[in-house]
Amino acid sequence: MSSTLASLREALAHSPQNVPLRVHLARTLLEAGRADEASVEARAAVAQDSDRMDAREVLGAAAGALGDDAALVDAWFPIRTQLSADDVRVLALAAARTGRLNEAREAYAVLHAVDPGVHDLELDRAMRTTVEPPKLASVPTSARPPRPPDACAEAPVRGTRPSINFSDVGGLETLKERLRMDIVYPLQRPDLFKAYGKRIGGGVLLYGPPGCGKTHLARAAAGECGAKFFVVEIQAVLDMWLGESEKRLHNIFEEARASAPSIVFFDEIEAIGGARHQLKHGPGRRLVNQLLAELDGAGGSNEGVLVIGATNAPWDVDPALRRPGRFDRVVFVPPPDAAARENVLALALRERPTENLDLGAIARRCLRFSGADMHHLVEVASERALGEALRTGNMRPITQSDLLASLDRVKPTTVEWTETARRYVSYANQAGLYDDVGAYLRSLEG
Repeated sequence: MSSTLASLREALAHSPQNVPLRVHLARTLLEAGRADEASVEARAAVAQDSDRMDAREVLGAAAGALGDDAALVDAWFPIRTQLSADDVRVLALAAARTGRLNEAREAYAVLHAVDPGVHDLELDRAMRTTVEPPKLASVPTSARPPRPPDACAEAPVRGTRPSINFSDVGGLETLKERLRMDIVYPLQRPDLFKAYGKRIGGGVLLYGPPGCGKTHLARAAAGECGAKFFVVEIQAVLDMWLGESEKRLHNIFEEARASAPSIVFFDEIEAIGGARHQLKHGPGRRLVNQLLAELDGAGGSNEGVLVIGATNAPWDVDPALRRPGRFDRVVFVPPPDAAARENVLALALRERPTENLDLGAIARRCLRFSGADMHHLVEVASERALGEALRTGNMRPITQSDLLASLDRVKPTTVEWTETARRYVSYANQAGLYDDVGAYLRSLEG
């Protein structure tokens, strides 16, 4: 183990910006029982790339081994929806022990989303809730236990100002220019838009295959115009108490209105705004109705508030959401074309040691690859070079042969989505909603 750690440290000294390598070192240190050193390396990896799930996983695990509940919550709460059920329970308990009850409840909500019947006595006691969530449809209001006084007292989502912009998005120039007109320019030049009678606000629905950068594009758009960015996931809204989910959603919009110009981004919008004819239960329908009311500005003026929804399944979104004044601009985010794929490869490789690469040749062989697939291709190629460095003790750059070999292991993940979309284009496109998808599908055939 000591020789492996020495090799990893030596490799990292030659490539200090190699985040996957640093995460691997942190995980190896943790497995060796050196949690304090693992925490240092994992913390540095998160500082380099705060969105890396594996870095946050190791950082939280190291914090848990060191008994540092606050550090565990800081590391794991942003990735709570991607953790195992056991780790989410550990997160909720750590948040409760440190008095961060809102975060504890949101983590507990993740468990309930996976298994609505789950009950945890220790968690319930820690958060001062009842042992068994009441069946609200059959329990009269007077018989329900009181809601904890601090629940939903404020907006469950806080806005940030993204540090990225469209220069951090590989390719997709036509799409970026459309988003500038729909998102950036209205918030940058409200005076000019008002002069032409254009409202500053409204909604944009981004849809397309998974992994093609819808979230990244929305965040970059917010960074491009300097707007405050609110990311809303279903776990931040759902609450076991009657009426609290709607209140949470309202509070998010109130916070965004107070911070205008701002962008409210709904990831997987169909989870909150799903088609009401598919919702058999009252709570889901009430949440959709609340979202429609907020988009209409029933709770206050939406001037300067732009709402972006992202979905892989636009056919599951309630049609009322696409009415003018709501998500009236629908934008297809396709898998990147060859030029965009080349740009994504260049961005993914820019801080890694490389030699004699022909990225254009690789990009042309990656038809139907999503942006996430391209990043995965680079990760696999990096691991190939890293594995050789670990075996020989000599660090070497990533070469064309590494990328070509990785093509045998990495396949496009957009194929299943494309086939589903093809059926909707063929049989459910009377209103022309999927015309852009149809054009994309024809380009594949050509």
